[in-house]
Amino acid sequence: MRPSFRLASAILVCTAALAGCSDQGTADNGGAAASGGERPPAAVSVLVMKKAPQPLTSTLPGRATAFQTAEIRPRVSGVIKEIAFKEGNEVQAGDLLYKIEDDTYRAAQAQAQASLQKAEAGVPTAQSNLARQERLVGSGATQVELENARVTLLQAEADVAQAKAALRSSEIELALTEIRAPFEGVTTASRYSVGNVVTANQTDSLMTLRRLDPIYIDLTESSVNLLRLREAINSGRINRNENGAADIRLTLEDGHEYPVVGKLDMSEMAVSQTTGTYSIRAVFDNPDGLVLPGMYVRATVTVGTEDGFLIPQRAATRSANGELSAKFVTAENTVETRIFDEAQVSGNNWLVASGINDGDKLIVDGFQWIGDGAPVQPVEAQIDENGIVQETAAPAAAPAAQP
Repeated sequence: MRPSFRLASAILVCTAALAGCSDQGTADNGGAAASGGERPPAAVSVLVMKKAPQPLTSTLPGRATAFQTAEIRPRVSGVIKEIAFKEGNEVQAGDLLYKIEDDTYRAAQAQAQASLQKAEAGVPTAQSNLARQERLVGSGATQVELENARVTLLQAEADVAQAKAALRSSEIELALTEIRAPFEGVTTASRYSVGNVVTANQTDSLMTLRRLDPIYIDLTESSVNLLRLREAINSGRINRNENGAADIRLTLEDGHEYPVVGKLDMSEMAVSQTTGTYSIRAVFDNPDGLVLPGMYVRATVTVGTEDGFLIPQRAATRSANGELSAKFVTAENTVETRIFDEAQVSGNNWLVASGINDGDKLIVDGFQWIGDGAPVQPVEAQIDENGIVQETAAPAAAPAAQP
């Protein structure tokens, strides 16, 4: 082959290769251009705000205490003969708890009964003597003898009264050898057993009886919150219930809500000098004995209602200085942050009275990753009782790319 022909063939091959590379690069650039463009707005779940009367609540720590408590002690001395209750079980008012040996008390009662009979036997004689002296006062009997007869009758009647009182005292002591429940309740373990000697009104109790239905819940509240609440009520922002009573609900130690609604029983009219709090006592029905004395609980107290907007706690944040903030979608579908100076607690929500209008869209999900001014695509949603966001409207489809 001639050298000139080989050179021409090599130039032709190189030219074809360069043309292929140029075409590939053009295709790649075109694809990148076709797939380019701005990122679509992020979809965010929103709640549509609506002003309405909302319950105003306060969550307080508390401890359960028995409705009634009695330290059972003997009122007479003796040896325990019988323990009639089963430890840890419920007893009714009047049920026998302990029996003390009563032989000496029965003997004392019999002696008192005999003394009464003896005293009563002397009364008729004294009455007859007085009647005879009254008949003879005008025919030989002196006035002194008449007065002595009257005194003798009075003494006989006094001896009868004294004997009756002694008999009654002995009957009471005999009855006290049976120690009975003063009210219905649950017993603790007995601190004494059969055969132990006990004394009247001793320091150590035999056992403790507690009534658990109903049951008290002792709560503590800050005096500052009390002043704020009174100011809000006086200004008319908070509407109290018709009867002025506050409904109270409990959350138990395991996080479950107690199914019974309680009522306010009393509140201390003094503030603790050490803690700056005052005490509130609520009462709850406790038919199943689910709440026991000493349990720690959290009480949600509904003190009234206030017109405002509810911001779920999951959709709001608090700064270091206590300012509450939340993010909203503007009319241009961009993000804006609003700060609220005053907010009250309403269940699991913040209750805000100003800074929001009907129809405003509160971002409840995805707001952690977006800043003010960012374009978003709002999707209406609801939050269930467990705090889970449930969308109620699907976002509109993004417009298709134009050819």
